[in-house]
Amino acid sequence: MLNILTSSLINRFDVPKPWGLYFQDSATPLPKWSGKSLMGIKLPNSGKPLELQVPSYIWKVISGWTNHSCKVISLKASEKNVGNRGSKSVICENLTVKEQRVDGSYIKDTNLMLRCTLTGFERNYRIKILTTQLINKRSYSTSHVSRNNNNHHLRIDPQFLTGFADAESSFVLSITKSNIVRSGWAIKPRFQIHLHKKDLFILEAIKNFLGVGKVYVQGTTSVEYRVFSIKELKVVLDHFDKFPLITQKYGDYILFKQAYLLWVDREHLTPEGLRKIISIKASMNNGLSEQLKEAFNTYGDGIIPAVRPIKENVHIDNPQWLAGFSSGEGSFGVKIRNSKDNSKAVVELIFQINQHVRDKQLITYIAEYLGCGNIYKHSVNAVVYRVSKRSDLTEIIIPFFEKYPILGIKALDFKDFCFISELIKNQVHHNKEGIDQILRIKSKMNSGRVEY
Repeated sequence: MLNILTSSLINRFDVPKPWGLYFQDSATPLPKWSGKSLMGIKLPNSGKPLELQVPSYIWKVISGWTNHSCKVISLKASEKNVGNRGSKSVICENLTVKEQRVDGSYIKDTNLMLRCTLTGFERNYRIKILTTQLINKRSYSTSHVSRNNNNHHLRIDPQFLTGFADAESSFVLSITKSNIVRSGWAIKPRFQIHLHKKDLFILEAIKNFLGVGKVYVQGTTSVEYRVFSIKELKVVLDHFDKFPLITQKYGDYILFKQAYLLWVDREHLTPEGLRKIISIKASMNNGLSEQLKEAFNTYGDGIIPAVRPIKENVHIDNPQWLAGFSSGEGSFGVKIRNSKDNSKAVVELIFQINQHVRDKQLITYIAEYLGCGNIYKHSVNAVVYRVSKRSDLTEIIIPFFEKYPILGIKALDFKDFCFISELIKNQVHHNKEGIDQILRIKSKMNSGRVEY
């Protein structure tokens, strides 16, 4: 069945023509800069995406319920159209690939330099009422993370945590020059998840679930969960050994674990052990910095990158994994065409997951698992899973995420998505008042959402 489905899906690899007002997704900028290059121009790793100004509305009035691995791309849209969680690389004017992992430090051709990082994370037990148990409004100082909230009520399923980690986590090997270390280089492994401050409570829920790490404020818009110490990283590694990652981020995890074990055994204090760790880092995420390349070429033969493990036989064992992954990588969007002509107005709801082509097999399995949707190859580096057929959305996608909830601020987007679906069902969009109502809802979804 898989071969038949795969064949049919691949045959549909063509680019859909975008139309109407393109949908947006919630944004999560990364820390200041980890560098991306496009035709010799370095761009910030993340930041505030381009704004699409649409009339605002107060979602409470309408009631209803919503809600760095070779990674995500956006189709014919600005960064905020598909979200800004994690770092991204601009491939061309209309294409942004969310960075997870690409072999080496970057892919390069005459027109393209793509640098990569990781991302990921998840949760615990099923939550029945998202709006009361998950969406906790609060304020906190940017100088510290407030603990005055009810995040201990949010339980995260371990499979959800792995799915979210596949989408949003990073396994990082920091290697810096140091005069206080015998080898001259300080090794600092860490596990991290970087999100917009709107999702602060998710990071605190993850911290509570794992029982390790700390949450830090990054600038004025971002928060980051980090785990540093030998003892606490062991907890993280034990989790992913028991509930394995299934994207190609799995390769970064295995390499990270190899470096961690060398670090624990203090082999990094010897020239041979240090070179092993440098070799491992060369095959992870962004690869080696220019400083490290220059420094370790002085040993004579340079550094040969470690063999990067490849995740084979990708399959989804647990629906909570998909709920977690979609909470990080999924988009719930709205397209509107002919909004000024009520009789011809068309409103299209879209559930979409964008990935780097390296995870095409995963996208294929997601389509098979859900039993609906199409796969499109947008470019050499970008693959999209999209569900826009009304019956598929109302009979499969919406019921699935009602049973296995989206967590985080994106839960509000799902809530609005469901509400608009009801409006369409009742043919409200066939009159001006209905179209205006849908436009107001759309303007406050995803990156347009201010209230949370």
